[in-house]
Amino acid sequence: MRLFSWNVNGVRAATKKGLFEWLEHESPDILCIQETKAHVDQLGSEILKDHGYNAYWHSGERRGYSGVATFCKNEPLYVQEGLGIDKYDVEGRVLLTEHDDFLLYNIYFPNGQKDDIRLKYKLDFYDDLLPMINEQVESGNNVIVAGDWNTAHHPIDLARPKENINTSGFMPIEREKLDEYVGDGWIDTFRLFHDEPDRYSWWSYRMGARARNVGWRIDYFFVNSDLAELCKDAEIHQDVMGSDHCPVSLSLDL
Repeated sequence: MRLFSWNVNGVRAATKKGLFEWLEHESPDILCIQETKAHVDQLGSEILKDHGYNAYWHSGERRGYSGVATFCKNEPLYVQEGLGIDKYDVEGRVLLTEHDDFLLYNIYFPNGQKDDIRLKYKLDFYDDLLPMINEQVESGNNVIVAGDWNTAHHPIDLARPKENINTSGFMPIEREKLDEYVGDGWIDTFRLFHDEPDRYSWWSYRMGARARNVGWRIDYFFVNSDLAELCKDAEIHQDVMGSDHCPVSLSLDL
């Protein structure tokens, strides 16, 4: 089984740049996209037509902001929009789908920005999600958490760590939250298979950052330890254009 996750930075713009042609070519079992920036009633026929997938959308109340969607070849057993916490759910950040062998969380994690209020919101989100997914594992479920986590965990995960130590996305207080996930047994699947530097999933649009590969790795598939044993490969597809992020993928022996 192969899953992809991609922050498309606007599904309507990404569609014009070949999103669904790419989807047809790659043909993953599941695609999670983040930052759709659209309500379903704003989507054109090309996006809504049958591409061979069951599509599920969770949009924020504010138009043109946030939003996630999950495309599944096989219909999920269950679909839930949001975490059940209003302050997050109004921003359209989470889709939970249940499949035969795992639960899948498709998440657009908050960006801390340079605002203390939004940083607290981001940290609260990490704090509130962790016990939820831990409880799912304790109940006997395998769990995948996919999406744009908006935090580079280690210095190897961004091109210029020293210069960004006080930048949201690499601040110690944010990285400590990912330490807590790892401490509870959650595994960053990309690092199961790759220990090399210079592998990034997001680049600023400014100053030719992508062409120079001055990027950050902030898009992840995290899994519980039992499911990690079934992971076959994880990749970052840096050559795929269409957004300021590139897709990441996970292959499972299921």
